[in-house]
Amino acid sequence: MGRGKIEIKRIENSTNRQVTFSKRRSGIMKKAREISVLCDAKVAVVVFSSSGKMFDFCTPTTTLPGILEKYQQNSGKKLWDAKHENLSAQIDRIKKENDSMQIELRHLKGEDINSLNAQDLIPIEEVLSNGLKGVRNKQMEIWKMHMHNKRLLEEEQKRLSYVLHHQELAMEENLREVGIRYHQKDREFAPQIPIAFRVQPIQPNLHENK
Repeated sequence: MGRGKIEIKRIENSTNRQVTFSKRRSGIMKKAREISVLCDAKVAVVVFSSSGKMFDFCTPTTTLPGILEKYQQNSGKKLWDAKHENLSAQIDRIKKENDSMQIELRHLKGEDINSLNAQDLIPIEEVLSNGLKGVRNKQMEIWKMHMHNKRLLEEEQKRLSYVLHHQELAMEENLREVGIRYHQKDREFAPQIPIAFRVQPIQPNLHENK
């Protein structure tokens, strides 16, 4: 008994949809490889999943950009303009520069230098020497700045100590002047007290002897 026809519509269940995608994608890639080998055809297949993941196949004897270029020539449809071509060239140039810089960085770290000769090691040595000199100069600059700040703090501490000492001396002098003035006022005030209010010596009661 043959299988019934499956209605072609979006599968709502996410798990079933993912399983079906995986199976159908494998089938498409398999058919693309078969027609490429059996019929000596140039085939390119690109599939994007719903999550954005890309799967592709291209005939081993060619490249995907080559097939797309051929499609553009035969169909008359422009898939990209000159700006995109220039951008692609710039990307390739940047990739090469990045690879070269990665190699130089490994050499500066002392890695992968066994294949280098004496002439190749000279510029690496110069770069490392200049780098070491720059590090030492920066260390010296930081040390000088630290000593300068330390000297400023010491001078500020001495100034504050000097100010505090003189303030203490001035306060002591003020206290002495206040004490002297107080004693002077006390001596000036004593003669002005009426005789009646002055303290008399205690006299025995004369009436008691009568």
